[in-house]
Amino acid sequence: MSMPKPSPKPSSRKPSPRTPSRKPLIYGAGVVVAAALFGYVSYRATAPESAASGSSSVVAGVTADPDEGVYPELAALARRDAGDKLALGRTDAPVVLIEYADFKCGYCGKFARDTEPALVKEYVDTGTLRIEWRNFPIFGAESEAAARASWAAGQQDRFWEFHRAAYAEGAKEKGFGKARLKALARQAGVPDLDRFVRDTDGTAAAAAVSKDQEQGYGIGATSTPSFLVNGRPIAGAQPAETFTRAIEQAAATAKNLGHAGQDPKGPAAPASPEGSAK
Repeated sequence: MSMPKPSPKPSSRKPSPRTPSRKPLIYGAGVVVAAALFGYVSYRATAPESAASGSSSVVAGVTADPDEGVYPELAALARRDAGDKLALGRTDAPVVLIEYADFKCGYCGKFARDTEPALVKEYVDTGTLRIEWRNFPIFGAESEAAARASWAAGQQDRFWEFHRAAYAEGAKEKGFGKARLKALARQAGVPDLDRFVRDTDGTAAAAAVSKDQEQGYGIGATSTPSFLVNGRPIAGAQPAETFTRAIEQAAATAKNLGHAGQDPKGPAAPASPEGSAK
């Protein structure tokens, strides 16, 4: 019997005139279907209550069937790269949560403050979960600047500290101008601020952000935050129970399959020393 599904919380909508091409990425027929679903999930998660109330189903929920709504092509987007500066947790963790988010997104901040720390403590620190961040700036120039700055902080192993500072209560209201980004980097403990500024403005940062952004558009993400949990799309800052259920089901499925997630690129990477303090 299916469990009752939680009502979705609104997520932040997209429309930035500075976003790159939304040309779909070709991952296979399954991703075409998943992209359409993800777009609908994003719409339902952001639709006005009156528009969303016409159906009893909540597409962002996680059903009792662990295979429902899971797309192998989307699961394959997990990089499991030991050198990924914007990831947290073991590269061979059985479950990978990919998060597409924007630092100017209020609901992304809510997830970062209210939900993610508990997931880190319960699942990342115990080796079950890996979190891979994808910069998905959709609110204009400051969003893109913050995304590049987060990447630059990551080059000095301070991405998650920058993430925490940028998503602190009231942080986004102060904006993400150049001086503010440098102040956040200083708060995050970035050791070489001159390098941080150069990296933020460099072509490598722009290319890395664009790569993540194009991937998000290619799988049909239309709002932030958007997530994949071993190939299961979840849109919006859903209740913690939605993520817990998805992670538990994905972990059980991986265990039943013998967990073929061993990283071919090298040894497992430990969780960030920051751990659940993020």
